[in-house]
Amino acid sequence: MTKKLIFAVTLMFTLAFAMFAADVTGKWTAQVPGRQGATMEQTFTLKADGDKLTGSVSGMGGMEIPITEGKVSGDTVSFVTSIERNGMTFKSTYTGTVAGSEIKFKRDNGRGTPAEFVAKKAS
Repeated sequence: MTKKLIFAVTLMFTLAFAMFAADVTGKWTAQVPGRQGATMEQTFTLKADGDKLTGSVSGMGGMEIPITEGKVSGDTVSFVTSIERNGMTFKSTYTGTVAGSEIKFKRDNGRGTPAEFVAKKAS
C-alpha cells in the first residue's frame, strides 16, 4: 500500500509540474549581440515535448543550426548548438527564462563574457 501511495503522489507532482512548464513551442526572434557591438537578428524555432526541447537556431547566412541537449524545466529552457568551421567545433550553451511572450537568454560560447538578449515570440 505504501509503495502505491508513494508512486501516486510522485506521479501527481510530476504531472502538475509538467502542466506549469512554459509554452515555448514556436518561432522566437532576437537581436543577438555579436562581434564589436554589432547585433544580428536570429530566429529560434523551438518545440517542447514534455521536458524535452528540440528545434533550431538561424545562423549566419540563414543557416539552420540544430539544437541538442534541449530541456524545459518550469519557466527555464536550455540547449546547445554546435557548428564546425575549418575543422574546429564552436559550441554555444543557451539558458533562458520564459516570461509570457519573451525569453531572456544568456549565451555562453566559452570565448569571453556571455551574451545576454531577449527573444520575442513571433506572431
